Amino acid sequence: MPTITAFESSPDRGKGHARDMRVRWAFEEVGQPYDVRLVSFGAMKQPAHLALHPFGQIPTFEDGNLVLFESGAIVLHIAERHDGLLPKDTHARARAIAWMFAALSTMEPPIVELSMAMMLERDKSWYAERLPMLQDRVRTRLGELARRLGGAGWLDGTFSAGDLMMVTVLRRLNTSGLLDEYPDIAAYVARGEARPAFRRAFDAQLAVFTAASSSQAPH
Repeated sequence: MPTITAFESSPDRGKGHARDMRVRWAFEEVGQPYDVRLVSFGAMKQPAHLALHPFGQIPTFEDGNLVLFESGAIVLHIAERHDGLLPKDTHARARAIAWMFAALSTMEPPIVELSMAMMLERDKSWYAERLPMLQDRVRTRLGELARRLGGAGWLDGTFSAGDLMMVTVLRRLNTSGLLDEYPDIAAYVARGEARPAFRRAFDAQLAVFTAASSSQAPH
């Protein structure tokens, strides 16, 4: 059974934004059981974990002699080994993989920059001036994606690993108010979140945060 690593105490407080969520969701979509090994922030920087992930992050993936890092690479590996996340048609399969790259390389960087600023820079003197610039960068990408998506259910016909990655990236905007400006994208994210496999993955990740919070509560 493959094993992934996840935060022992996730900084997203159970919102399902940590990147192991993508891998959990992929496993749930294809019906592959998996184990999870929880790691602390300190352990992530120790030699044992750095041997799995050279940048000291999560998730990692171990299956026999194979070790992988980077959530996109892990999801792609799962999708290639199991039915359900990549189309059979060669061209449709290539387009689904292209959407995976688009989610990580085009959509995620400005979204993460905005979310980090909102989380860490609110008390900085430059925050009020910088925030609109960061929001506009995200709006540019959302507008482009909305034009391509239109009223379609998924990015390229049927649900694929491309949609899985895109939805997990876009969910970071759930509390920003920006998705409300793009109803088609908001509906697209909601469709992803409504999938039973997503709910199972989300509940599994939330359970880790709940257990960690409970163990830290005063008795």
